[in-house]
Amino acid sequence: MLVCGGDEAGRGAVLGPLVVALVVFRKDSSKKLAEIGVRDSKMLTKKRREELYGDIEALAIEKKVSIITPQEINKAMKNKISLNELEAMHFSRLFDSVSSETSYLYLDSPDVVAEKFAIRVNTQTSKPTKVAGIKSKLDSGKKYTKIVAEHKADVRYPIVSAASIIAKVTRDAEVRKLEKALKQKIGSGYPSDSKTINAILKNMSNEAFMSNTREYWKTMQRIRQTRLENFKYFSEASKSAFLQRQRKG
Repeated sequence: MLVCGGDEAGRGAVLGPLVVALVVFRKDSSKKLAEIGVRDSKMLTKKRREELYGDIEALAIEKKVSIITPQEINKAMKNKISLNELEAMHFSRLFDSVSSETSYLYLDSPDVVAEKFAIRVNTQTSKPTKVAGIKSKLDSGKKYTKIVAEHKADVRYPIVSAASIIAKVTRDAEVRKLEKALKQKIGSGYPSDSKTINAILKNMSNEAFMSNTREYWKTMQRIRQTRLENFKYFSEASKSAFLQRQRKG
């Protein structure tokens, strides 16, 4: 029996991409994953995640990753598509690309009502699936994958933990690529990271930089508002000097 686990990394970031990952394993691999130390990526050091990445790849039947750019997130939110819905769309596409026949798809749910995320994925995938625990009319001639979406699935299921590690290591690599492209340090991309916030404040007039931020995030709204309020108290000479520094980057 084959099972699939899915998770994301970068959901709460204000800068950089959101990464979603699916990994397919034999059902009996769960014990092996736990034995080698696979657990929720947030509970592991960067070094340990990178070490486990290769072990997970070696055990996996298939691995699928999708990188959702800030530009795509901004476009979706502008069109009133929630982040939960966008994430479900990408999980559905990844699952459609899986060639293995799986019995279960386990997902870490971002929805308040956990099973709602399973329903989102179920309605968008082209494969025969059903939401675990919900009765529905099924074609007796088909084999269905049961979708299980739970809160803290990355803690409960080693296969979801494995997906969280794949997603996190991939996102970290993408953030480092972004740093090279922008030619400056940007931190982790999360609002709690002072390096990230300072980089945003420094680059408010830099279009190339700002295109990599989550435009509709509350964090960005607060940064813009704080900057505007502080700007009101500058003298004309200070304003001129400030704008000149911004133009120079």
